[in-house]
Amino acid sequence: MAKAVWNGQTLAESEQFETVEGNIYFPDESVKREFLKASSTTSSCPWKGQARYYTIVVDGQENPDAAWYYPDPKPAARNVKHHVAFWRGVEVTK
Repeated sequence: MAKAVWNGQTLAESEQFETVEGNIYFPDESVKREFLKASSTTSSCPWKGQARYYTIVVDGQENPDAAWYYPDPKPAARNVKHHVAFWRGVEVTK
């Protein structure tokens, strides 16, 4: 079981997940969308493709760009399509 928690709130929890470069990617259906706000931030990875970000909002506190996903990953990273990963102070355990 993998779990992502920030500011005392569980953001995602799942028995199934993908691990890439030490990051746990949670399936979309396990992520609590009510805590995510779309961000205009993007980044690029040579083998995964272009990432998009979410700002996490819990109890009025924001953690900017603390979650990311690959909407259209390159073939080598197709296992993370429809998955979300967390960082920047989010406690991720498995």
